[in-house]
This record gives sequence, structure tokens and C-alpha cells, in this order.
Amino acid sequence: MRRLLIALTLSCLSLAGHAQPAPVYDAALAKAWGANDQGLRKYVFVLLKTGPKPMPAGPERDAMFKGHFANMGRLANDGVLVYAGPMDGVDGWRGIFIMAVTDIATARQHAETDPVLQSGEMVAEYHLHFGSAALVGVPEAHKRLVKPAP
Repeated sequence: MRRLLIALTLSCLSLAGHAQPAPVYDAALAKAWGANDQGLRKYVFVLLKTGPKPMPAGPERDAMFKGHFANMGRLANDGVLVYAGPMDGVDGWRGIFIMAVTDIATARQHAETDPVLQSGEMVAEYHLHFGSAALVGVPEAHKRLVKPAP
């Protein structure tokens, strides 16, 4: 029985090794997305936290958040915002942005165009981040995942 398990394990490992095609380096894509030789690039990670001026529920708050989503869409279309999403709100952490810029000053200029930051509903904390250049492709890939309204 033990020999059978060993043989099956070795067979599975052998098949797994053959099932995966070798990655193919795409120099043009690496250059377009700003990747280094390891496929990495600089970003700025922006943590959105609860600010000093929370806006009460109502039309003004609704308009602020409508502007927030429109601003994120604009930054994504401009190639600046490669990832955004809400957090669970624990400890005041409300959301994140990952921006395809190389310095905090530039990220701050882009983030400050957002109505939630302008109003004081949220504040931003900025951190340099070094990660996969493939994040630059997320906005375009995401568009292919959104089902059109009927």
C-alpha cells in the first residue's frame, strides 16, 4: 500500500510538472507596463481612513459618493488607478487605492481630486509599494468581467 501511495504521488507530481506550460516572456508588455527584469514596478498604496468630517446620510452624501466613484473611474481610465476597493471599516480603514505612479507627491495630487478626501469624509495615508507590474492590466481585465445591464 505504501509503495502504491508513493507511486501515485510521484505520478501526480510528474503530471503536474508537464501540465503547466513554461511562461513566455513578453518584452513589449514588460516595457509598456514598466516592469523590471523580475516583473515588478513601483506603485503608491493609498489607505483611505475615516476622516474628521463624516457627512450625514442624505442627498449631499449621495452626491459626494457619486463623485467618488466617477473620480475613480476617471483615474482608472487615465491609467493612474490600477486597483481600488472598500475595506470593512474596522479601525476606521475604509478603502484602498493602488496608483501606478512612482512617488507619493504625484499620488497625493491625484487622490486630492476625490470628493471624499476634499470633504474630509476620509483622509489618505500614502505608502510606496513595489509589486507585480501585472497590476497595470487589472483595469482593462476588469472591464471584461462587468456584465452589461439588461
